[in-house]
Amino acid sequence: TYNCTHIHRLHMIVHGFDWDKGNKTKCQRHGLTLEEIESVFLGQPFVLTNEKHSSLEERFHAVGETAAGRYAYIVFTFRLRTEETRIRPISARFMHQKEIEHYERQRKK
Repeated sequence: TYNCTHIHRLHMIVHGFDWDKGNKTKCQRHGLTLEEIESVFLGQPFVLTNEKHSSLEERFHAVGETAAGRYAYIVFTFRLRTEETRIRPISARFMHQKEIEHYERQRKK
């Protein structure tokens, strides 16, 4: 399980990830591996809500570093599977230089 404490300042217990053929392919499209994506959540990513995107489910943006120290931007939601909450990544990419600079400034605050 993973502790995600930066989400709405709430403490959540998350029981892994929700991967299938659809989101695996889409998330790996920009060069990140599934392991890199998952490793971002093992750190302390900054998480913001994305209220404008979908009225069907709440979506979030996570920005952080992979275990190898590469900066990643991930769009995800939560899914309930077998009565356990799981992170379902929707898309993932490496951050652009301006995003990295902004992220680093926010981390120092």
